[in-house]
Amino acid sequence: MSALDNYFKLGEHGTTVRTEVLAGITTFLTMAYIMFVNPSILGDAGMPKGAVFVATCLIAALGSVLMGLYANYPIAVAPGMGLNAYFAYVVVLGMGYTWQAALGAVFVSGCLFLLVTIFRIRDQIINGIPASIRVAITVGIGLFLALIALKSAGVVVESKATLVTLGDLHSPSAILFTLGFFLIVVLDRLRVPGAILIGILAVTVASFIFGGNQFQGVFSAPPSIAPTFLQLDIKTALSSGFLNVVLVFFLVELFDATGTLMGVAKRAGLLVPGKMERFHRSLLADSGAIFAGSLLGTSSATAYVESASGVQAGGRTGLTAVTVAVLFLACLFIAPLAGSVPAYATAPALLFVACLMLKELTEVDWADTTEAIPAAITAVMMPFTYSIANGLAFGFISYAAIKLFTGRAREVHWMVWIIAALFLFKFAYIGGH
Repeated sequence: MSALDNYFKLGEHGTTVRTEVLAGITTFLTMAYIMFVNPSILGDAGMPKGAVFVATCLIAALGSVLMGLYANYPIAVAPGMGLNAYFAYVVVLGMGYTWQAALGAVFVSGCLFLLVTIFRIRDQIINGIPASIRVAITVGIGLFLALIALKSAGVVVESKATLVTLGDLHSPSAILFTLGFFLIVVLDRLRVPGAILIGILAVTVASFIFGGNQFQGVFSAPPSIAPTFLQLDIKTALSSGFLNVVLVFFLVELFDATGTLMGVAKRAGLLVPGKMERFHRSLLADSGAIFAGSLLGTSSATAYVESASGVQAGGRTGLTAVTVAVLFLACLFIAPLAGSVPAYATAPALLFVACLMLKELTEVDWADTTEAIPAAITAVMMPFTYSIANGLAFGFISYAAIKLFTGRAREVHWMVWIIAALFLFKFAYIGGH
């Protein structure tokens, strides 16, 4: 225990091994769905689902270990939602490219991502983000989490007339979600350790009794990763007609990952003077995960917004991320057991964390509309476009435009102009994907 304390500086962060492990388990349970969702989505693009399952677990373990051991951050890494959908439904099924070429695009974008991180260009981008936009990132991620949670529980469903509407509140998933949410809130208020984890496990147990959840067993041998390992087509990815795809991957990776890292790290109290060097290390960790993921055979990896649940459970160091990594490795062999946690069991934890993240709104200077309006747009567009990157895009563009048209252009950091111009170019010539 003393060795763990010395390496992760547990005492300095006011945490313990038990708290960090519980936080890691909590984060893992809220993001374990990716093991099954990612193979399903990439499978639609023609990729072998068994190999993608293994690649997903391996890159989640590798990325999280890098984040934990190198950056000492309680943030997990795994293939990103949204990026996998763009990979499968836009690049492969929409544009007609092979999945090997799409993997090549992930590889090239990962190399660019790694370069801008190594040469501290990404730091310049982060330093140029206005304070109001930084706050809005946290709030927007909170709203995004809330939408994911409500959708997972079936409380919010699709509607042709109104886009979204209220789901069937009599369904087992909606009822168990509601009970789980109130259980977490009450236990947290009573300062019960592991309140979020208890809520997730309680709903999971109830799902076997009332939700029709089926126990699929415990152990299974992992499938072969050979069908996707090193199968990327870099030559096609570097062709002129494919560079637009590479740029989209790069921009989404940059702002999804950076936005998530900033939001969760701020929530953990780690974005303070003296700890920023660790933040740079976290940027390198998630950059390396994208690069490695393309080699193993999965779409772009990114820092996971669900890490906020582990932070809320007390996670403050890399031991939380390492715990997540170990659990993903274990899931190579106990996939049926890991898959028994339904989405509506983790949804209460996500909604609880989302509610707490909204309090950051109080830090916005609402008296100054040139700051408040871009912040509001940033936060609102994240859930409404189902993309952290899109929220940031509209935030940067509106921030630069409003400052310019109100005669306050001098207040805008030069990096904001560049980022706003890049996003305008993306929307004008590439599209909104």
